[in-house]
Amino acid sequence: MAVKIRMKRQGRRNRPFYRIVIIDSRKRRDGKPIEELGWYNPIQQIEKNYEIDNKRIIYWINEGAQPSNTVKNILKKEGILLRIHLQKQGLSEKDIEYEFQKWEMDREERLKNKKSKIKKSKKQNLKENEIKTEIKTDALEKEKVSEEKPAEESVKEEKVSEEKPAEESVKEEKVSVEKPENESEKKEKVTKKSKSKSTNKSK
Repeated sequence: MAVKIRMKRQGRRNRPFYRIVIIDSRKRRDGKPIEELGWYNPIQQIEKNYEIDNKRIIYWINEGAQPSNTVKNILKKEGILLRIHLQKQGLSEKDIEYEFQKWEMDREERLKNKKSKIKKSKKQNLKENEIKTEIKTDALEKEKVSEEKPAEESVKEEKVSEEKPAEESVKEEKVSVEKPENESEKKEKVTKKSKSKSTNKSK
């Protein structure tokens, strides 16, 4: 019988919860398991979001059960695969325990280093974000200043252009007012001369 150690999905939609089970590989996905060995909750945001029965898993793997990829990752995290490997090498229980404790110490150091790296990367990201926001605010201020200057220049140009046509129109009015008066005076002079000539002739 081909036996597998895999996950059986439970829980609501968008809220998955898995049981780690021993099941016949020929059975359907949601078929009845032979034995339940633990659970895995991917939604929980903690370091250990799973629980397994180590002794039973070791027993079933020694019997020939094949773990799925996700279950294999969990077994690596727990150090079960290392324990099985050491047993296959024929080491005594004391040696296995010693090696396992060494592995646990290394794992704790790795986790600490990982956490410190995550903290450093978060700090760097915060600094980069602050620098970016400062650059953006400086750029926006420069744009505002550059927009204000052309507006002031255009206002000055408008004032100058408004004043010049007004002065020109005043000059034109003066010229036009002066010209008709001169013409009327000339006409009057001409009429006076013609009258004086006519009076002279009559005499």
